[in-house]
Amino acid sequence: MPQWLKDAVFYEIYPQTFCDTNGDGIGDIAGIISKLDYVKSLGCNAIWLNPIFDSPFMDAGYDVRNYKLVAERYGTNDDLVELFNKAHEKGIKILLDLVPGHTSDQCEWFIESQKPEKNEFSNRYTWTDSVWEAPPQYKFVCGITNRDGNYLVNFFSSQPALNYGFAEITHPNWQLPPSHPDCQATVEAMKDVMRFWLDKGADGFRVDMADSLVKNEDGEKPETCKVWRNIRKMLDEEYPEAAIISEWSRPHTSIGAGFHSDFYLDHDNNGYRYLFREKDKETGECKAVFSKNGKGDITKFLDDYLDELKAIKGKGYISFITCNHDTPRMTKMFSPLEAKLAYSFVFLMPGVPFLYYGDEIGMKFMEGLQSKEGGFSRTGTRTPMQWDDSANHGFSTASADKLYLPVDTSADAPTVSAQEKDEDSILNTIRKVIKLRHENEDLQSDGDFEVVYAESGKYPFIFKRGKFVIAVNPTDKEQKAPCKFDGEQVFAIGKACVENEEITMLPQSLVVIKVD
Repeated sequence: MPQWLKDAVFYEIYPQTFCDTNGDGIGDIAGIISKLDYVKSLGCNAIWLNPIFDSPFMDAGYDVRNYKLVAERYGTNDDLVELFNKAHEKGIKILLDLVPGHTSDQCEWFIESQKPEKNEFSNRYTWTDSVWEAPPQYKFVCGITNRDGNYLVNFFSSQPALNYGFAEITHPNWQLPPSHPDCQATVEAMKDVMRFWLDKGADGFRVDMADSLVKNEDGEKPETCKVWRNIRKMLDEEYPEAAIISEWSRPHTSIGAGFHSDFYLDHDNNGYRYLFREKDKETGECKAVFSKNGKGDITKFLDDYLDELKAIKGKGYISFITCNHDTPRMTKMFSPLEAKLAYSFVFLMPGVPFLYYGDEIGMKFMEGLQSKEGGFSRTGTRTPMQWDDSANHGFSTASADKLYLPVDTSADAPTVSAQEKDEDSILNTIRKVIKLRHENEDLQSDGDFEVVYAESGKYPFIFKRGKFVIAVNPTDKEQKAPCKFDGEQVFAIGKACVENEEITMLPQSLVVIKVD
């Protein structure tokens, strides 16, 4: 286990829209380097970069054309190495985004694979043995190559699925078992990519769609888990301080598969959704725990979370996120104060937390934008970072019509420069809570978690982490609960007091109490 994960707080950067230094309207590596001191000022000591590899950008870089080449619009391989070096000088780790399940259909591997003549890449992807065969339970692209067959895709039609085999063989004429040498060659090719960047200074990888490798596999996905345990063995032997964090949202499975941490994502009936995203399916009314309307149910979160936490204790971590590039920003449903409470909660929980760029100032989800590079409904979460009140909010000197995506031009658009001046801003609040986390091991990744008060349909929620008691009342009403703990309040949003073994919390408040 990489020791640095114990006190890691990540900042997710969407490179297209973070900081543009050459005036072309698209963010770049030089821009990220220029903002490293800002990232450090947040208390973030690690960065996750969304894909920066060469790509035709049909899916914002999640369609990789060349895993070993930085996309020209971001810079060069040497620029990325400079980012590694500059970040390390400041005590910041860098995770790259690894897409192991598919490539672009412009990838050289695929170009070779689609040739009619047999070659070493013929089975790098999954092909049927006839253009007339396309079983409906799979997603195939049909009849566009000279090879007599149709190829499986993972998501968009431009993303052919790499071949890791099938757990259940239902079509033996073209499906291979995971043990087949050609499937093993795919695993080795991905290891080669990882070694290439780790040798240049990367500190690990966030792994896209980590559970998507071996096909015809449900539940615990044992064959896909074997692939990742194989890769983890390589990392432990050759790069013991390199981290891999999975997009899986099934911690007991993914940690068992060899990942160091797993994202807690907005999936149906899981704890993360109950906390921050839950809506009534018929009325659309918000029923998230952190909504001020008080219609959430903290026990639904705990029913899911506590089982997962128990299953991975001492083996790995759960990664809470404020948001990510695939998810509407919380400000789509929450007011700035609701979001401030929710974000603060994220950094007070166990595991390895992630802060999505712009959430620290309460950037909005921008409605109604035309899809960009496969963004579709996700596009409004990917707009340019808002640094100041200069042109394009300081993101770029390009004319507005040349920007990757439009900036928020509303009168109340938040900026870093404005929030720097406000002691109670989301920005300064997040800095304070992350600082508190860094200063106290009890609040870091390995710290204990104990429920003190949690009742169905009631507030506040109170939990204990070592010598700290955290109580949160997201609702717009005063709330009370039994609480035998008292001591110094070391962090607060709003107000609360403990008297006669009872805590009274004013509306929309959160407190951290260091117990006597």
